Amino acid sequence: MSITQQDVARIARLARIQLSPNDVAHAQADLDEMLGLIEQLQAVDTTDVVPMAHPLSAHQDIMLRLRPDVAAPTNTLAQRQALMVNSPAEEDGLFLVPTVIE
Repeated sequence: MSITQQDVARIARLARIQLSPNDVAHAQADLDEMLGLIEQLQAVDTTDVVPMAHPLSAHQDIMLRLRPDVAAPTNTLAQRQALMVNSPAEEDGLFLVPTVIE
């Protein structure tokens, strides 16, 4: 699939960007290259490939690289007050926000 200058102009209009004629030619070449890469990826036969949760899981045990799920220590009262200094409204150490849904 090849992209035309009209396609580039339409994409630029939809993205609300202004392209010079030189920029249109560069964008057309870049988009053609991207579409070529996508076509190459779609041509690969993946019928016998087992889906992976993470691309590195084929090479190593990814679970060892993730951080353990442990509770973080709670802030002290002084730390909480320091965090609340810039709050426009707070009550009992919690941010007060306007009601949006009733």
